[in-house]
Parts: sequence; C-alpha cells; structure tokens
Amino acid sequence: MDTHQSAGEVPAQPPAVVGYAGVLREILPIALWREDADGRIVEWSLAARDLLGHQPEDVLGRPATPLLVPDGNRDLADQLTRRVQAGETVVGTLPVRHRDGHDVTIEMWIVPATDPRGRPGTLLIAVETSEVLHMRDSLAALESLFTQSPIGLATLGPDLRFLRVNDALARMNGVSAAEHLGKRLTEVVPGVNATALESMMRQVLERGTTVVDARRTGRTPADPDRDRTWSCSYAPLLDNAGRRLGVIASLIDITEGQQAQIEAERAQHRFALLAEAGTRIGTTLDLRQTAEEVVQLLVPQLADSADVQLLEEVLEPDEAAASTRGVVRRLAAAFPEPSAPTAKLVPGMTFRIPPGSVYERVIADGLPMNLYQSDVPALITDPRSDRLRTYLTTLGSARLIPLVARGKVLGAVVVTRLRTREPFDEQDCVLVDELVARAALNIDNARMYTSQREAALTLQRSLTNNALPEVTGLELTGRYLPASDHEVGGDWFDVITLPEGRTGLVIGDVMGHGIHAAAVMGQLRTAVRTLARHDVSPAQMLRSLDAVVSDLGEDEMATCVYAVHDPATAPA
Repeated sequence: MDTHQSAGEVPAQPPAVVGYAGVLREILPIALWREDADGRIVEWSLAARDLLGHQPEDVLGRPATPLLVPDGNRDLADQLTRRVQAGETVVGTLPVRHRDGHDVTIEMWIVPATDPRGRPGTLLIAVETSEVLHMRDSLAALESLFTQSPIGLATLGPDLRFLRVNDALARMNGVSAAEHLGKRLTEVVPGVNATALESMMRQVLERGTTVVDARRTGRTPADPDRDRTWSCSYAPLLDNAGRRLGVIASLIDITEGQQAQIEAERAQHRFALLAEAGTRIGTTLDLRQTAEEVVQLLVPQLADSADVQLLEEVLEPDEAAASTRGVVRRLAAAFPEPSAPTAKLVPGMTFRIPPGSVYERVIADGLPMNLYQSDVPALITDPRSDRLRTYLTTLGSARLIPLVARGKVLGAVVVTRLRTREPFDEQDCVLVDELVARAALNIDNARMYTSQREAALTLQRSLTNNALPEVTGLELTGRYLPASDHEVGGDWFDVITLPEGRTGLVIGDVMGHGIHAAAVMGQLRTAVRTLARHDVSPAQMLRSLDAVVSDLGEDEMATCVYAVHDPATAPA
C-alpha cells in the first residue's frame, strides 16, 4: 500500500514509500487516509498527498476535521463520523480543504475501520469529482464512438491481435466482431494485403508515429466478388505515462469516392482527347496523312492498336466493279510491337470482307460493334493470316467502328486492347466512336479533295499538250511548274504552227484551281488554237479571248500572252 502510517504519534521521518497503485492509479487517482477513534489521521496515501497537497509528515497524528473540513461542514462531518464509527458506510460528494485553502469537491466512501489501538475508526476513500466526471465522459465518448461511428475502428495489442472491433469494421470485413478478438489481421482478412498492413502497424508501434490515409484495395468476405478500397489510419495506443499499449486502427470505405474520382479523371481525359482531335486530325488534305493522324491519336492513349481501312469502291469510284466491291484497303495502322505478326500488315494492303461476317454487318448498317473471339475465324479467312489469327486470340477486347461521313460508309476502324489492359468499357466505346466519327469527316474531306485534285490533273493533262512541235529556225523549250503540289488548275502554254512558216506562242493562266479552272483553260486553249489558225492578229486574238471569258461569266478571270514568230521578218 502506498501510504504512510502512524501508531499514534507523528514519526520523525516517514517510512519509505512503495509507489503508486498500478493501472488503476494511472486511470483514476484514488486517495486513501485513515482516522482513529479520536479523529486523528493515522495513515495518509501518496494519492491523498497529490489530491490535497499535504505531505504525510505534515498530517499524520493531527486532527482531520480542522485540517480538512471546511468551516461550514464541521457539524455534518461530526455526524458522518459518528455514523461510521457505529458501523455504517457513508457515500457522498463532499468538499475537502486543500493545503492552499481552496475546496476540492470529492466523491467519498467512508467506511468503518479499526484504528491501531483496536478502537472504531474510519477509512476514507476519495476521488476528485472532476476526475470521475472526466472518466465518465471519456468512457461514454469512447463507447459511443465504437458503437455508433460509421468508421471502422479497432484496438490491437502489442502482438497486433484484435482487442476490440466495432460493428462498422465487422461489416466491412464480413466477419463478426467476436470472431476478430484474439486474432491477427492476416487470420481474419488475408485478401487485403494484410501482411503489408501488419508491417505498417508494427512500425507505428515501434516508432510511436502515426500513419494517416494508407490506401488498401482487396476483397473481404463482405464483398468477395468485388475489389474495394479503404483509407486506413493507424496511431499508437498510449497510456498516461506514454507507454505504448498497442495500436488504434480506423478505416473508411472510399470505394465509391475513389471510383468517382477515377471517373472524373477519365472524363477529363476524354474531354482533352476530343479537344486534341480537333487540332491533330485533318491538319492536311492528304488522305493517308489524315488516316495516320487518326491512328496516332488512338494509340496508345485509348487502344493498343488501331487499323484504318477504306472501301476500295470509295477510293476508286470511277473504277468500281464487281471485283472491287467488298474489298477494303488499309490506309494506316499501328500495332503494339514491331515484332508482332501484325508487323506485315502494312498500309496499302487489301483484303475482301468475308460475307456474313461482323465486318459486313458493320459496313451495311453503319453501326459499331464489339468483336469477340468467336468473330475472329469468320473475319480472317486468308490462309496467309494464320499468325494474325493467333495474335488476335491474345487480345482482351476489340471494337469495329464504321467510318461514316455525309450519310455514306467509307470504311472502318478496328481498335484493340491487350489482356494486360482493362477492356473497353461503355464510356471508352462512346469516346472511340465519337473520335472515329469526327475522323470520318476529315477523311472524307481529304478523300474528296484528293479525288477532285486527281480529276483536275487528269483533265488538265488531257487538255494540254506538253510535247512541243519541231519548228524550223526555232529552238523551243517549255516546262510546267505549279506553285504547289496541291494546286492544280488553269495554267497552260502552247505552240501553234501557222501558215507561211510562222509560229504562234501562247502562255495563259485561268484564275482559280481545280476542275473548273482546268475546264475553262481547256475552252480558252481551244479558242486560241482556232483563232490562230484563222490568221487572227495578236491584238484581235486577245480581244476575242476577252469576249470569250466574258461569255463564261462575270467571275471568270484569265491572263494570256500571245506572240507570233515570223522567220521572214525576224532579224538575222
């Protein structure tokens, strides 16, 4: 017992003190003192010293009432003393005077006890009321926290075995609270990387540091078919002396919030891709370059491979025949590895769409479809494609999207993902379809421009004759150089044989580009050759050409230089 005793007289030097009373003293200090039949203090604990400020040597042997009882409570104290000495136990809340003069409200148990001489005395057990209230509130708060909190809570001992688990954590783990007790995390829910979490808790216990918001993902018996994510925090469990008694664990299920964050990031990424598509696709009117831009946008951001294919009858409409219908040509492609069997699938290759296949339905309906392993054999019938068939069986997911522009199906884009990547989900499909739809318009623009340019070139070549005639007395050299590879139109030069050994020399330019300019150029060239053969003078020739241009419309403009070489009048 951590007390000082007196046999009736105050000792010159108190005996040695044993110490404080273990765990209970740390939680709730309990003061003890005894009084003899004469009301003198004969025993005084160290907790009484801490509570009331009196050293043992200052109080032992002294009357308790004048020392400890406030003046207004003297009569009550005498009554309580008589009742206790008569054998009654008294419990109550009473003020006791502190050494410095202020009153301390104390919860007291006053029980009968024999004094050192065998007479009826009293034993007083006292706890400061404020400490009791504090403990009551702390216990109530702790109990409420454990029983009502939606956060999973647990305390674990120094051996990392569960000491207490609340219902919220039990529900998260799918294991009752009782089944947790005495077990380690690795025994209760091994499917949540429990070994790593135990290592983290051991560091918390050893270092006395706190870990906040450690994420863990896994499956528990509560939801065995779905991965869930928790935010875990761990703190050392300390007593009043700072000793580490174990670990406090708190867990919050953040699966939904984590998923919402992932979806928000994906949505932001999709929006950025759509914005990027507007700047990266269609930078030129070159058909193959546009197809390459589509592939570069899709791989690797959205897919592991992308293959842009156009119908041959769309690429070569003037040469469309039964032999080209149902044939597609690869314009651009990108695959995961150069060493893959698809490395030989270079742009320019053609193949026929298998009748009755998914590909044929996509082209016919103009609607995208997911591809499955069962679709592969029907899609790839060429015996040279065995390695490709094997490669496609290793894919995780694939989608076939038609290229539709201005109501016409131009071809299709095939996108795939390997098994090492998440398969296309619904939002991925929406994004890929939207990107391909935008790309289709750019591809169609490039296709129409290419078609018109080739038609203009063909028309221009058919209407011009770059082979210069042999003319006696003249050395003729001519070269047509367009200002740009993309500009085709109404430029021409000509040499016309005239009567009497003369030669007409012509250079002309119709304003504008394309088929229309080439057609106007052809009309003007024909008019010049006709007028020249009627021996029209250069001045009259240009006046006649001006009239011809006026007849073609108000917006037509052309320039022309016409000269006649006459060897008879030419200087020697």
